[in-house]
Amino acid sequence: MKRFIWFSLGIIALVLGMVGVVLPLLPTTPFILLAAFAFARSSTRMHGWLINHKVFGPLIEDWNTHGAIRPSAKKAAVISLIAVFTISVLLRVSPLVLGVQAVVLLASGIFIVTRPSGPR
Repeated sequence: MKRFIWFSLGIIALVLGMVGVVLPLLPTTPFILLAAFAFARSSTRMHGWLINHKVFGPLIEDWNTHGAIRPSAKKAAVISLIAVFTISVLLRVSPLVLGVQAVVLLASGIFIVTRPSGPR
């Protein structure tokens, strides 16, 4: 049952990561890293496919080897965080929700920006 849950989480994260490739408001890297984590616990085949993937493999390799996020991925993530908060403000979301969202998005942004950018 655990393997099924991890595999399902991996598929969901992979789909969200793939959507993030074409939708600027959805970050790709965190979902691909989550998919790799989940597949490592559920499917050797899917994990191998993902880490050897032409597009997604280097993101995972950067993270696994250096704990790094590429500058382009950082930029896309920060833009996404700002856009999501801006949309919430424009939609006049309640102040409580905005407060919680601000804290979570700020913490996420700080984490992303403070990660190394990879080998030089």
